[in-house]
Amino acid sequence: MVPGCIRVKFLDVILLFRFGARGFQMHVPSNPSVSIPLSALTVGDKGCEALLQAHLRLEGTGAASGVAGVVEAGVPGGRRYLLLEGHHGDLHAYVRARRRLREPEARRLFRQAARAVATCHEYGVVLRDLKLRKFVFADEARTRLRLESLEDAVIVENDDDKLTDRRGCPAYVAPEVLRSGRAYSGKAADIWSLGVLLYTMLVGRYPFNDAEHASLFAKISRGLFAVPEGLSPRAKCLIRSLLRKEPSERPYAEDVSLHPWLSKPLRLHTPTSSSRSSCQDQIVPELSIDPQQD
Repeated sequence: MVPGCIRVKFLDVILLFRFGARGFQMHVPSNPSVSIPLSALTVGDKGCEALLQAHLRLEGTGAASGVAGVVEAGVPGGRRYLLLEGHHGDLHAYVRARRRLREPEARRLFRQAARAVATCHEYGVVLRDLKLRKFVFADEARTRLRLESLEDAVIVENDDDKLTDRRGCPAYVAPEVLRSGRAYSGKAADIWSLGVLLYTMLVGRYPFNDAEHASLFAKISRGLFAVPEGLSPRAKCLIRSLLRKEPSERPYAEDVSLHPWLSKPLRLHTPTSSSRSSCQDQIVPELSIDPQQD
């Protein structure tokens, strides 16, 4: 037995899980050279089952899907662990450290995020809690992005994506989700959250922000926000299309990547000195409005 390891039998292979600085490390005794970084431990329960089912929906889509793979390991006592692939930091921390991202880098990363959401929607997975922190880097160079977990996701059948429950981080929640007692399109709500994500990457703050939830939700319900002049016209156009107050006016996930800001050569707008100074204090907050949800 390797010191400090949990011994687990998975299928016909004995795996050893060691907790380290980057989460769990999976060691295959028959091949000591194999050491796969894993993280995000979830103990087996109903939430774990739902998470597993969502990941199974996407099994076989390949690394190009932009969604993290998962290893299911059975342990004594009937409990199960879901261990996700290791990563090199999340997008929230990355944006906050840089205050905001320049358009070329933001475009490259957002294109990957949009592709991951499109894959989920194609396979009937509605994310419900889409935010910067859910996306992590698959490489040390911070160039490859993936959706780390499908936690809080729900599976929908056919084209019926109507939901009634209220889930999500307050800063990212869509206005229709706040309407009490009304069903809403889960996929359209994900698109709104994707718009908040893009805005925050480019501007360095949330489009709707307030310390009090009631005031925050009132701002979101009105759907009014300002886009800094320093952004290119195409970037502003995409943000506004994703953050349409009316859900039916937002693009489908598979169409987001077709927007000119993502599909055509980037034409940057050179900001004036006044527009640069107006964005000087716009930074991603260290904590979300509700630190338990972000």
